[in-house]
Amino acid sequence: MGSTPGNIMVPIVMFGWIPVVLLLFSRLQARTAASVAFVAGWMFLPVAAFKLPALPDYNKTTATCVGILLGAWLFDKQRFSEFRFNAADLPMIAWCIAPFFSSVANDLGPYDGLSQTMYQCITWGLPYYIARIYFTDTDAMKTLALAIFIGSIIYIPFCWFELIMSPQLHRMTYGFHQHNFLQTLRDGGGFRPMVYMDHGLMTSMWMVLGVFLGSWLLYVGELPEKILSVPTRYLLMLLACTAIMMQSVGSLVLLVIGLIVIFLSSKIKKPVLLIVMVAIPHLYVITRTTGIWDGTNLSGFVAEKFSADRAQSLQFRFDNETILIDKALQGTLFGWGGFGRSRVYDDKGRDISIADGLWIITLGQNGIYGLATLIIAIQVPVILFLMRIKAEYWKNREWAAPGVMAVFLAIYMIDNLLNAMINPIYMLFSGGLIGMMLKNRVPEPSASAITAMQSTEKTHDITQPRTRFIPAIGSALLRIIH
Repeated sequence: MGSTPGNIMVPIVMFGWIPVVLLLFSRLQARTAASVAFVAGWMFLPVAAFKLPALPDYNKTTATCVGILLGAWLFDKQRFSEFRFNAADLPMIAWCIAPFFSSVANDLGPYDGLSQTMYQCITWGLPYYIARIYFTDTDAMKTLALAIFIGSIIYIPFCWFELIMSPQLHRMTYGFHQHNFLQTLRDGGGFRPMVYMDHGLMTSMWMVLGVFLGSWLLYVGELPEKILSVPTRYLLMLLACTAIMMQSVGSLVLLVIGLIVIFLSSKIKKPVLLIVMVAIPHLYVITRTTGIWDGTNLSGFVAEKFSADRAQSLQFRFDNETILIDKALQGTLFGWGGFGRSRVYDDKGRDISIADGLWIITLGQNGIYGLATLIIAIQVPVILFLMRIKAEYWKNREWAAPGVMAVFLAIYMIDNLLNAMINPIYMLFSGGLIGMMLKNRVPEPSASAITAMQSTEKTHDITQPRTRFIPAIGSALLRIIH
């Protein structure tokens, strides 16, 4: 077994997590146990990995997924028989095997390809599969949404501790900092909390997700009135305040956009705003890789209206993307593979490139094939949701949580243009939405929703939305899965 940084708490917690997950399955309903295991594991397990002989690295995602699958096998075995493979699962499979093609195309050998594919399957594929067997109806998605919301509430005191005392909890608990401490320092003083996640940006996005889910569920009446005798609306206000104090402008902007999109879409009864969000990553990738847009006008706008330092940082990202794009386009259809081959080096062999966005990392390592499968794998659930559920029903209580998750997946792909914060819980949204949309019967709306529907559209069915506002690709996907 390879060494890992930290103190004795690291192996105790990492290898003790599987028995804890099994205990959850023995005491709770299976879908509740899976939700709690994923949320708690991602929030509190250390950012560490054990290298096991002939096996993939054992990290917090591995521990949680193995624990859930073992718990399902011991306490809920019939769940596995309910899974049915569908063509809608192909994008995730194509993305998971992308590293194998990259390795073989660059003569790095099938062993390296299989190793990287195994990692990709654990990080992306296993959470997706778990969602396909556990979160395939509106009740299950609500359970997951409430688990995330409560988890973000639990994180509030931890975030405030690090806002005041600096990010020290991971070091105090596990004996090491999980990321460069300098990146937690904020302009004008203060700190960006990391707590027990990989990076402050990941923690900020987690808190923003909690605000997003909590706000919309409260709006539609799906949040419990109190949590531990505290009115939920006050907890939501404290959560929003905490998210703002973390000073992650990008996450907050995406939160505002998400709330606007889901609110206005349900009001105007058209999903056109979400379709625009789905299109943004495609437009960004095309304009950047073709050289049509270099980002200088955006950084100039930021410098004029907000901050010169932020504008300089943004332009620095664009400049690094440019040289990485040039290098990526010199490679194969499947990219350069691993071992830093997609990086840019000077005449002395020094790495002079910095890759921030997941999209540019993927383009370099896995090529056009990998980038295309990544985007499609994240966006197919959103497109299918648009095809099956009308925007006016996103404010119904039964569709509130899936609606937020669909919008958030679109937000996540936009965030991947500038950051590379891989959170497997987001793949629970993906697998859950796919599973829901593949069911033969979509649950009926509530009585109040039926009344509203009859007064406006008596001739339409909830499962057959107007398609004139949906991209042609959505219609094609819907035909494929049926």
